[in-house]
Amino acid sequence: MHDESTIGTRLRALRRWRGMTLTALADLSGLSQGFLSKVENGKAALDRRSHISAVAGALEVSETDLIGAPHLSRDPVQSAPHAAIPAVRAALMSNTLTRPAADHARPLAELVAEMGRIDRSEYKYIQVGESLPAVLGELHVHAAAPADEAAQRLALETLIEAFQTATWAAKDLGYADLAGIAAMRADEVARTLGDPISKGKAATLRIHTMPGGARDLALAAAEEAADALEPHAGTDTAIHVLGMIVLAAALSATVTYRHERAEDWLGRAADLASRVPDTPGVNWGAFSKTNVGVWQVSLATERGESGAALLEVAEAVDEDRLQPRRGRHAVFLADVGRGLARDKRTRDEAVRWLRHAERVAPHKIRNSAAVHETVATLLTQAKATGVGRELRGMAARMGMAH
Repeated sequence: MHDESTIGTRLRALRRWRGMTLTALADLSGLSQGFLSKVENGKAALDRRSHISAVAGALEVSETDLIGAPHLSRDPVQSAPHAAIPAVRAALMSNTLTRPAADHARPLAELVAEMGRIDRSEYKYIQVGESLPAVLGELHVHAAAPADEAAQRLALETLIEAFQTATWAAKDLGYADLAGIAAMRADEVARTLGDPISKGKAATLRIHTMPGGARDLALAAAEEAADALEPHAGTDTAIHVLGMIVLAAALSATVTYRHERAEDWLGRAADLASRVPDTPGVNWGAFSKTNVGVWQVSLATERGESGAALLEVAEAVDEDRLQPRRGRHAVFLADVGRGLARDKRTRDEAVRWLRHAERVAPHKIRNSAAVHETVATLLTQAKATGVGRELRGMAARMGMAH
């Protein structure tokens, strides 16, 4: 039975609520009626950003309405990270740069070190819940009443890193609005600091949290941010930040079907990556030659690549260099698995890639809406008993009917 939590089931309900036929939805979204029918019946995954945006726009609903709100399963690895969200939300919304909610703070150097530990944590989402809310509050204390100008700049710079962590944690767990708030707070701090690198860091968050209906605006924002930072890209950190903006531009171009433009941005990213060490575990945003390869796989998956063609792109990625970035490594593995799942000749291999992704970062993969959709679709398609067992196990851990 098709899982009630899948996009296909919600798509059918929303389409009927709108009083819309599949033919009408196909005409409005630009997707085929046959494909949409397969999505509704759990036989095809709606996991490409461009497709989700097109369907949500045609139905005049938000992407969250279509994808579904964050859900909790009985699996503690899947559900535990969500416990961090209320405290993070409170910290983001109760502190300002002139009026912190906390009345005291640990030494600034200690807070900077704590942010480093959060960023390097193997199970980052758990660490976010345990440490980030307090760090956010205390950094606001130092920003509002600094010991001197240098201390204030350090507090503000560290706040941007904290807001970045909050943005990605909220986005990955399905709290899009909260991720947007964190990105806007980072932008506020960057404008206060005024330097190009801080503005570039905040720009990456703003671009990635723009709603699906603003894809063209996201591309324009990414290109504007890249042009603004380019003259200042004289240090490794500046190149890292510029590289991540360029990759965001490539993603935005891909989602809006400007594939030649996306290739140009990917080429620019590769050129920037050649100017810095290939150390994704150290570089800001993990920007590096290896991470550009990871993005090439991600964008190929977004374009609809599948089977052997996608594997060829993935083979160029040195997985050993990704080991320090477990979340990034897991997303790479999952992107390959999602692409392989589209070709019936590589579905068995898709399950192996998805299971590998889950083993690398279970907390991240079990909360991934895209992986959830692929697993649900594979479960409907599965025939072989062995494959079914693997998929049923993943489905159970992700809170799906199996």
